[in-house]
Amino acid sequence: MAVRTVRNGRITSRAVRAAAVAACAGLVLTACGSTKDTVASGDDGGDGNGKVGVILPLLTSPFWQSYNDYVPKMAKSEGVDALKTVNSNSDPSQQITDINNQLNQGVKGLVVAPLDSAAISAGLDQAERKGVPVVAVDVAPEKGKVAMVVRANNVAYGEKACEYLGKQIPSGKVVQIMGDLASVNGRDRSEAFRACVKKNYPKLKVLEIPAKWESDTAASKLDTLLNANPDIKGIYMQAGGVYLAPTLQTLKSKGMLKKTGEKGHITIVSNDGIPQEYDAIRKGQIDATVSQPADLYAKYGMYYIKAAMQGKKFKPGPTDHDSEIVKLPSGILEDQLPAPLVTKENVDDPKLWGNTVG
Repeated sequence: MAVRTVRNGRITSRAVRAAAVAACAGLVLTACGSTKDTVASGDDGGDGNGKVGVILPLLTSPFWQSYNDYVPKMAKSEGVDALKTVNSNSDPSQQITDINNQLNQGVKGLVVAPLDSAAISAGLDQAERKGVPVVAVDVAPEKGKVAMVVRANNVAYGEKACEYLGKQIPSGKVVQIMGDLASVNGRDRSEAFRACVKKNYPKLKVLEIPAKWESDTAASKLDTLLNANPDIKGIYMQAGGVYLAPTLQTLKSKGMLKKTGEKGHITIVSNDGIPQEYDAIRKGQIDATVSQPADLYAKYGMYYIKAAMQGKKFKPGPTDHDSEIVKLPSGILEDQLPAPLVTKENVDDPKLWGNTVG
């Protein structure tokens, strides 16, 4: 993947208000007060039929490109009439507009991957006023109504990265290249990694790069950090889709990209499970990644929106697909899908979604 800026930043309150006003203006059939207009089929226990809108956060990451490819396949297998996906281009205010546009097209359900866990509430409020159920994928909203969040346990991402690095590196400096802390995913991974190292591997010193899911920011800040700390022993990349290429390029430019087993090798753990990470593991450039299930995100996004449109409800507890539904502090339900650690021992497993795509 080429180094390119990928933004997932927090929308300003002014921009949120502007987007919400625009949404209210566009929804000509909906009053912008507290009164809900026509009730969607999901609230009446409908048949689950009707168009479904699918909104992506961005398409500059191989992970989201793979998810986008899976959506029509999984929609067909789950019997969902999904419209062509809409790309919000890393712009949270655009995502609110995209939700509004889909509602104006008369969709009966929405599957949205929020860019900002706080800002998305403006769009969720519009959907609720229309009686249109929403399933959130990858990011849990801080507030607003959703039928289900389809997401892996992002705390476990940070913990798995910590445990792997801690077992490989007895002591020294490790870097975590963080995501956007405006995103619950960025916060969960960062806090979990930090806490795990502090508790279990006190001889490791954690240095941090707040990169906001931006590849160019990761590259420039890593370059600066390595100049001041050439004795780095480990790196945790919170998103291989945007950080893998710039990290490897930066290390290579400094003569610090050593293969596994070579003197001076920097142990690297990533998150995503994209094919490019698997290739890097096979080449000995990185050591491990946590496979974020792009295929299951698409599959269960479709499954839960169909169920919501039929009026089905779920409760916390184990599922029939090796996951667990948990109740978040906000009261929202989240299906926490499995996300395995991938190393050289299991990188060729044909069951891993990253081995099934080009």
